[in-house]
Amino acid sequence: MNVKMVTNTEERELAYSIRKKVFVEEQNVPLEEEIDQYEDDCAHFLLFNEDDTPIGNGRFRILDGIGKVQRICVLSEFRGNGAGQTIMNAIEDYAKKQDLSKLKLDAQTQAIPFYERLGYRVASEEFMDAGIPHRTMIKDI
Repeated sequence: MNVKMVTNTEERELAYSIRKKVFVEEQNVPLEEEIDQYEDDCAHFLLFNEDDTPIGNGRFRILDGIGKVQRICVLSEFRGNGAGQTIMNAIEDYAKKQDLSKLKLDAQTQAIPFYERLGYRVASEEFMDAGIPHRTMIKDI
């Protein structure tokens, strides 16, 4: 598996199509909440499998000097083999190159154990986002 930073419209559309499958179709997030006003402010990352098929993605932006990791997703048939961690590692490497020392993300509560294994810690009470329970998590890098 390898992660590529999105550099053109075609790659961005591939990322959107994965997000639509995972968040909109699978998790019933409204499309207008999934593809939002921050897209142009973010660095987008695509994960490819060994066959060069796009299978996951994530996005990243800087808010008030803290890196915010968002929209981490992997197509259902490719989960459970380290794909999510591969995306997270690439985003964290990118964040370090931006001279950031802290990352945060809003994790769906069912995904908290995944992020805890990557060194994130819960930093908020539960809240709803797009009808799904979340908690903010942070990590020093």
